[in-house]
Amino acid sequence: MSHTTGAAAVAGVRQARKLRTRQALLDAALAQLEERSLSGLGLREVTRAAGIAPTGFYRHFRDMADLGVALVEESLGGLHTTVRAHLAATADSERLIAGAVGLVARLVREQPAHVRFLARERHGGVRAVRDAIGGELDRFAGEAADALAGLPEAAGWRREDLLMLARLYVDLMVTTAYALLEAGPDGAARERVEGEARQRLRLVALGSRHWLD
Repeated sequence: MSHTTGAAAVAGVRQARKLRTRQALLDAALAQLEERSLSGLGLREVTRAAGIAPTGFYRHFRDMADLGVALVEESLGGLHTTVRAHLAATADSERLIAGAVGLVARLVREQPAHVRFLARERHGGVRAVRDAIGGELDRFAGEAADALAGLPEAAGWRREDLLMLARLYVDLMVTTAYALLEAGPDGAARERVEGEARQRLRLVALGSRHWLD
């Protein structure tokens, strides 16, 4: 093995270890945030749960707000590709509505701790995290507005009106996610939440068709 190859291998091992430690900090923080807000969580509590020295925290995050922003990215960042693919898959409003509710239901089912974190911190005490959540939701609204612009019923709409409609849809999806979280494992309760979400989305879609009247 050449010196260059050996150095690259060592660097790769170090990078992998660094990523594992960073993820351990994120996982530890998320577990601690099940019952409290980020503003009430201490750095030492997180590092203790992650099994690292407090000084090691700063190799990965500037402060707890920076960690919170990373949790927002972990919670929502990867969803954009899935949402764009769903929006591009069909122009049928019923399929779009059913698919959107299904995506939200799956997110709550598979990542309840992340949804709980977002629900608490969206209006929480850490501004950087509030701004990060708002930024991600604005991205979703922009992607939804792009998809709406391609529908025949949106002909003649101004961009700002499309964004207003898209934000209504995004807000409804956020509300649905939190309601599903509160419903817990109760299948009947979850079905009621999903059914009501579909009805609300249909109501918004129906009203939007008369926006230019």
